[in-house]
Amino acid sequence: MSSIKITCDSTCDLTDSLYSDNDITVMPLGVVLGVDLRKDGIDVDPAAIFEYVSKTGTLPKTSAVSVSEYYETFKQFCMDGYSVIHINISSDFSSCYTSAVQAASLVKDELPGADIRVIDARNLSSGSGHLVLLAKELADKGLSASEIELCLNDAKTRLDVSFVLQTLEYLQKGGRCPSVVAFGANLLKLRPEIEVRDGKMGVARKYRGSMEKSILDYVRGRLEGRTDIDTKRIFITHSHVPKEIVDKVKALVLELHPFEEVIETYAGCTVSSHCGPNCLGVLFFTREKSR
Repeated sequence: MSSIKITCDSTCDLTDSLYSDNDITVMPLGVVLGVDLRKDGIDVDPAAIFEYVSKTGTLPKTSAVSVSEYYETFKQFCMDGYSVIHINISSDFSSCYTSAVQAASLVKDELPGADIRVIDARNLSSGSGHLVLLAKELADKGLSASEIELCLNDAKTRLDVSFVLQTLEYLQKGGRCPSVVAFGANLLKLRPEIEVRDGKMGVARKYRGSMEKSILDYVRGRLEGRTDIDTKRIFITHSHVPKEIVDKVKALVLELHPFEEVIETYAGCTVSSHCGPNCLGVLFFTREKSR
């Protein structure tokens, strides 16, 4: 058994089976619906988020994992003899990373020799999830915590993460992507592609037409003709896009590139509260550049 424990926050948007099969411990963010605090993925789901926004016209608030929650989790694993690799959503999107770093410092002060590596994924959703699975694979190969940390910090620069929106309402209300505001109310019939660059979101291409057309055009625009894609694994992550459209996305992805794994995951509550319903993204690594 590996002496390294992989943990992450709930924004990584992997499936329950991926978490359990890989023995990943997930730290849930808080979701506040009115005065009701719930835990992402535990007692609230995206359907509840969308219903709340529809009824109230306001977004739910999200809250970072607390220092004390991180502290208790990190401390227990260190006391059990593990080195901990923890992966967080971009520090530009949440204070989770700062809280995790503070908690790791407290544990190290209390337990000299404790080995905790907190990774700022500079990303979100299954972009961060890619790093979680990579960390597990490297741990299973016998790499040390310091070696895994170096690999993850390199790999996160090669993540290609984007998604196409069907509504601007959620990002506009949340203020998470300032360039969306500049998009203009008169352009709301366009479907913007949002991409993550160095931990921040920005508008890339714009697509027209129905949900299905805009999503398939987005996938072609992201994958077609590229020679820099690492075809080991790709995530199709969405906020409950109809199955028939997702099936067409899977077929198109494999038509364009011979991915070894095509994994469908759902955007969790934290991500859904910012991207809204029927959002879809394809998320993958690019190839390492020749040295």
